Amino acid sequence: MRAVWVAVLAVVLATTASAQRRGGRFGPRVPDNPPYDGAFQFCRIAFRNASNGDGAGWYVDYPRADENLTFRLSELTSITVSDNGPHSYNHAVMNLTDVMTLSRCPFTMLTEPGGAYFDDDEAKALREYLQRGGFLWADDFWGEYAWEHWVGELRKALPSGQFTISDVPIEHPIFHMLYDVREFPQIPSIGFWAGTGGATSERGRDSAVPHARAAYDANGHMLVFMSHNTDFGDAFEREGDMREYFEHFAGKGYAVGVNVILYAMTH
Repeated sequence: MRAVWVAVLAVVLATTASAQRRGGRFGPRVPDNPPYDGAFQFCRIAFRNASNGDGAGWYVDYPRADENLTFRLSELTSITVSDNGPHSYNHAVMNLTDVMTLSRCPFTMLTEPGGAYFDDDEAKALREYLQRGGFLWADDFWGEYAWEHWVGELRKALPSGQFTISDVPIEHPIFHMLYDVREFPQIPSIGFWAGTGGATSERGRDSAVPHARAAYDANGHMLVFMSHNTDFGDAFEREGDMREYFEHFAGKGYAVGVNVILYAMTH
């Protein structure tokens, strides 16, 4: 019996290790998505974390960032947003293989991409979504290791022979849709900023410079916008938590956030 249990345990451990290499669980269970009504809904991508990644999970900043950015979009633009009552805004969470829900999202956001893992089906679904006209914003990952890990996952969907990745110059139209953004901001998490007395680089020298980067197809069409070494999600989520943080970062965050959504919806 002891030999049998040892064998069973070995199989379980091997299976668990294999699952960790492939990617872990999707994270917390979320409520069912609201009905689709044709108006704008903030769409968030849920993903499994890689065992060798660098990120806390897809649910960082959820759901307040989704709700607050939707509210500001309705307040600052003429876009019709989906709601279910005053100051209650609909938003959706889906994994990449939820094709029906994903197809209703011209704009999607993915947070903490430095920890993401895509299997073959997810990578294929992401590529098809982007090639059909969808748009992805990947936000909140810090340092070179997180960047390299994310690029490795993204390249499963957008191979280097067909799609390019490069920095987005501040002169690009994405920064001038509604607001004239002249400097790409570094936005730290509220906890880091308050705990360090006002520092903004969460990984020191390794994340000293914030980067705006994008993935393009062969025709130069932007498919994925990436904000590296900065955390726009916290600027949205935490706008009401601390007056000083709001004054330093909310305006800068929403200027870029609104511009990105407008660019995604019109390009």
